[in-house]
Amino acid sequence: MTDRAWLEERVHPQGMVWHLKGTPVTRTKSGRRKLRLFSCGCCRLIWPHLADVRLRGAVEVAERFADGEATATELDVAGAAAHTTIARNSRGFSDDDPDAQINTVVALVVSTTHVKPYSAAFSMTAYSLPLAGHRGSPEEANALMCELLRDIFGNPFRPVAFSREWRTDTVLTLARQMYASRDFSGMPILADALQDAGCDEPAILNHCRDPGQTHVRGCWAADLVLGKE
Repeated sequence: MTDRAWLEERVHPQGMVWHLKGTPVTRTKSGRRKLRLFSCGCCRLIWPHLADVRLRGAVEVAERFADGEATATELDVAGAAAHTTIARNSRGFSDDDPDAQINTVVALVVSTTHVKPYSAAFSMTAYSLPLAGHRGSPEEANALMCELLRDIFGNPFRPVAFSREWRTDTVLTLARQMYASRDFSGMPILADALQDAGCDEPAILNHCRDPGQTHVRGCWAADLVLGKE
């Protein structure tokens, strides 16, 4: 995959995840964290449809595990609990299965708890019903996952440097609040605070101010501020 292809891809999120397998992402702690948070972010995109507390609980444990706040045992238990919500007579994910949509939801959630973070991320792109059909057409859902990958991994072909001087109290407070609440609507305000702190990096400021960008935990710009990269 080329630089341009990464930035313009809207059809094949699986190809983007596949590309990451050949980069240092899968070999670093921060990269593995981001892979798992991508899987969790996909589930956050369909959060209203995770009606069972076991489903939401599994995603929350996976998020905490990504940040080193949950154990492998907790992750395994949460995944097993989520898996029990699959319909007993399910035939899988085929079009003739009346439970295909909810089965896909469950499968996505269970995948967030996979022991291997790359598998957790790759699984998000592996179903015939992208995002379980809850985020528009398959084309729209795939485009949304591509955007989510860019939000979390930025442009792997062009790493962005971050100056410690930009990490002021105001900047840190804003980033921490958004991370804790998972409400990233304040990203444009973060951009203003960064600029006030002397940040003149277009990639960071433009990403924070992009009105069409969906942000989740793992967002590369917020991670730079929080020192999680």
